[in-house]
Amino acid sequence: MFNADQTEEFSRLGFIIERQLVDVDICRKMLDVVNNSLHPPLAPLEFETDVQYPGSPAGRLSPGGDTPRRLLHAFTRDAVFRIWATSPKVAGRVKRLLATDHLAVSQNHHNCIMTKHPGFSSETLWHQDIRYWLFDKPDLVSVCLALGEEHAGNGGIRLIPGSHRQHLDRGRFDASLFLRPDLDENRTLIDSAITAELSRGDVLFFHSRTIHAAGQNFTNEVKTSVIFTYRDEGNLPLAESRSARYPDIPC
Repeated sequence: MFNADQTEEFSRLGFIIERQLVDVDICRKMLDVVNNSLHPPLAPLEFETDVQYPGSPAGRLSPGGDTPRRLLHAFTRDAVFRIWATSPKVAGRVKRLLATDHLAVSQNHHNCIMTKHPGFSSETLWHQDIRYWLFDKPDLVSVCLALGEEHAGNGGIRLIPGSHRQHLDRGRFDASLFLRPDLDENRTLIDSAITAELSRGDVLFFHSRTIHAAGQNFTNEVKTSVIFTYRDEGNLPLAESRSARYPDIPC
């Protein structure tokens, strides 16, 4: 469980990192599943070209067009992910952050293995995850487990401290709800960002309103992480929306 100081830190910053929360052997088991799911690619998955972010290949027939971006449905992909996602180490901490005893892991948002490959990885612009999630309240927590080193050079996540508490005018975002870097007031926010430098087994917890981004991978190794999103069971998804497509799992 997080203590009171850690809970306050999360409330203030919109994120917190728990170092070496996951045993190396569990990380290795996850990596084995990932490698078996990439060679050959095992559906469902998302390709870099599907998102058309900066750095994405132009199309599936272009160089790098077969580069995977995310292995989807991690929860049902292998028991090692299910056991970890619902474990007291994870669920207990998120319950403390959301101040609830009734937690559910989403099968509709994140629920994936992120793979950022050298050469054809894309850049994810500044955004809040809640921009395309539909719930009664915009209060969810995502949990990202690093399966290797993460830093600015390989596209590690960058976060703007305290941004989950800010209510920004719609005009500060573009048509796709990415934060506009051309505005001076947004540049001030972006300049305050920090990079979550992680090692294998480190876990990043972050709020669904925290503005974050990730660059391209300029190293020679694939960056791999596992990410799940959680909600208070009483914070219901909007009926018939993407957020309610699959049932969430109590944990």
